Amino acid sequence: MCLGVPGQVVGLEGKTARVDFWGIHKRVRLDNVTEPVLVGDYIIDHGGYAVRRIPPQDVPDTLALYEVLLSEAGEDPIARDLALELEEALV
Repeated sequence: MCLGVPGQVVGLEGKTARVDFWGIHKRVRLDNVTEPVLVGDYIIDHGGYAVRRIPPQDVPDTLALYEVLLSEAGEDPIARDLALELEEALV
């Protein structure tokens, strides 16, 4: 199963955003998002590409849902995957 990950945009450089995923920053392409994305917005990332901007009114519920999913998983698979990606990028 593939799961998109919500994150907050903290910087923009053309069609690329720097996104904060629970303290881990990653670059995400914005080519597939149809609406404008601004610093402070939340997006859903899937494989390094933003698949949509989360409407501001949906952000609290979306983040709460992910917190439940992560706590029930017994570990933080998103943080583990992001840490592995960051390690590979440094090699």
